[in-house]
Amino acid sequence: MANQDDKWQQDTTAIRGGYQRTHENEHSEAMFLTSSYVFENTEMAAKYFSNELQGNVYSRYTNPTVRSFEERLAAMEEGEQCVATASGMAAALSVIMALLKSGDHVVCSQDVFGSTRVMMNKYIVKFGVEVTYVPLGDLSAWADAIQPNTKMLFCETPSNPLSEVADLEALAALSKKTNALFVVDNCFCTPILQKPLNWGADIVLHSATKYIDGQGRCLGGAVVGSAALMEEVVGFLRAAGPSMSPFNAWVFLKGLETLRIRMQAHSANAAELAVWLNAHPKVTKVYYAGLEEHPGHGLAKKQQSGFGGVVSFCVEGGREQAWRVIDSTKMLSLTANLGDAKTTIVHPATTTHGRLSDDEREAAGISQSLIRVAVGLEDIIDIKADLELGLGAL
Repeated sequence: MANQDDKWQQDTTAIRGGYQRTHENEHSEAMFLTSSYVFENTEMAAKYFSNELQGNVYSRYTNPTVRSFEERLAAMEEGEQCVATASGMAAALSVIMALLKSGDHVVCSQDVFGSTRVMMNKYIVKFGVEVTYVPLGDLSAWADAIQPNTKMLFCETPSNPLSEVADLEALAALSKKTNALFVVDNCFCTPILQKPLNWGADIVLHSATKYIDGQGRCLGGAVVGSAALMEEVVGFLRAAGPSMSPFNAWVFLKGLETLRIRMQAHSANAAELAVWLNAHPKVTKVYYAGLEEHPGHGLAKKQQSGFGGVVSFCVEGGREQAWRVIDSTKMLSLTANLGDAKTTIVHPATTTHGRLSDDEREAAGISQSLIRVAVGLEDIIDIKADLELGLGAL
């Protein structure tokens, strides 16, 4: 089967990209559940291990199923190469460990995923890498934070959980001016709604666990960028082993096939829910870039083809009131995952961002009254009815 990724439209690539049928002529992608591969002779083995020949060596970093997923996602992001990892956090770790060294400095948006901040603050700094946090949308703060040893600008957009939006074009220009790499977590949008590489980013990260899977089945991550940068990431993967399993890669391949229609449905449900919550008398604030009053609405319209499926909102009071709303729902799943067909609800201040200090949460805008809803694919009537049960308990 000829690979036509460079000629196909994205929807076709999402279904057929990056796959070569085996001699069995299977229709669905094959799953190669093997740890190692057999070589014709010792000379060939030596050439494969030294990279003189390209091919399968060991499934920690070369596996046909994983490679199919990597090639398909790279094509969808319009990047040269993708490296698949064991989780979204493994993707972020791999980029940092592969491309930074002791004495380097990172400027990071202060409202990244809680585990990203913990990784930076508790572990990355052990290796002599300094991190400065700035508000995502404050371009002057980004510029002021840059030092002579700044080697990376790191953000996620839209942010988790407040849906703040970064000016990708401006941050890319700043990174080029200062010779720093620009890394963007594209988990909330996926390549269906946003392509950061086309706005000047150097590297895109994904937690494939979320929308790429779409049904909460498997953990996985991905890094997409130039072949030169990905060579270093592959080197770290080969040595350290935070690798994606072939089974998970096969599941993610199936997820990519339906990604567009799911992202459109998530976005439609979320947009309707955001409007409904915005008018609700017991809701004090709604965070969703699809609302015109959201400060990032204009940028999101420019950079994204949709606003995504995550809506956060505040109720009057604090943790007790937010917990009461969540605990009074009946259908929504109380879990920290997102991107699932099932709608999930969570209290960020005590879960996803619970390991941050009070000052860090305050700086990131994570209040005790905040509730995050990752809007699923159920009928929106039922989602609103269940949230009405929760809000009615106040």
